[in-house]
Amino acid sequence: MERQGAAGPARGQTAGGAARPDALRPVHWRRQVAGAEMTAVPEVRRAVRELLRHHWAEEADSAASAELCATELVTNALVHTDRGAVVTATMGPAPGAALRVEVRDFTAAMPTPCDPTVDDGTHGRGLMLVQTLADSWGVSADAVGKVVWFELAAGPAERLVVDTAGPAAGGVGHADAPGPA
Repeated sequence: MERQGAAGPARGQTAGGAARPDALRPVHWRRQVAGAEMTAVPEVRRAVRELLRHHWAEEADSAASAELCATELVTNALVHTDRGAVVTATMGPAPGAALRVEVRDFTAAMPTPCDPTVDDGTHGRGLMLVQTLADSWGVSADAVGKVVWFELAAGPAERLVVDTAGPAAGGVGHADAPGPA
């Protein structure tokens, strides 16, 4: 999306209109988190915010959703496993490109979204938030544990529902139908 009245070349272009070489590469961020290292949660949130500051400058709602989803996945990995996690965030090279965040942990137990009760306090809502805010999300097993991920594009997110049968690979995935009320 191009801004009206903007002076100078568009982001990622030289004055002649050609794409700069650095503008053609995806942005990739990675951090390993030790088990029970809860101080990593705000660090991951800040890193996602900083990554998006340059790419989604005018998409504050989408950036806030991305921060919250990343926070929830990292918190889940640290609360429900004791072996730590590896967090990666990848964004395409174009301004407004989609963000993909993956949290790899080293426990085979698959997460399941739940419908928390009032008595649950603040627990049990993380995956439900990711499900609601992300454009797509999922979980897949791998040789050393699992990867829980979400993708979010700049702009309004669509509602999601959980495919409890999951894809053939045993994951939970995205649906285009409206989510549960």
